[in-house]
Amino acid sequence: MSSPHAVPHVVVVMGVAGTGKSTIGPLVAEALGVPYAEGDDLHSAGNIAKMSAGIPLDDADRAPWLDAVAGWARGRADRGGVISCSALKRAYRDRLRAAAPGIVFLHLTGDRPLIARRMSAREGHFMASRLLDSQFAILEPLQADETGVTVDVAPGPEAVAERAAAALRRLPARRP
Repeated sequence: MSSPHAVPHVVVVMGVAGTGKSTIGPLVAEALGVPYAEGDDLHSAGNIAKMSAGIPLDDADRAPWLDAVAGWARGRADRGGVISCSALKRAYRDRLRAAAPGIVFLHLTGDRPLIARRMSAREGHFMASRLLDSQFAILEPLQADETGVTVDVAPGPEAVAERAAAALRRLPARRP
């Protein structure tokens, strides 16, 4: 049971491209009654150009983007929120947590063939599907000492969002 003084979590929806972060994130935010932000909107024009050209981002490219995501999360610390951000490496998640203590992660997972099919079917997204292998290559799943939940995306967006929201509600409440 939550305390009346508990604060909603700030949730970072993470995972490789094509797992549905931008679809599931808003559904989870709605279920939790908090705002959603699209982390891709915080990428620089240079990052978007690189990804559109099929060039993977390196850590230097990601640093300002991670800082922008962390800034949004920090600004929501007293009232909760959900933001999408691939956060593929532990070091990226550590950077986010250092700048916005108390955030939790929702790791969306799926097998490579499913994710590849979803990426090839989507239209109008800047992330080239040929970058999927590089995303899986650097992915470091949540570790036992990281607060968060992992949900498989195979069932579809509504079922995934429902499972994710339920699991996030079971996490220990945050205190202001």
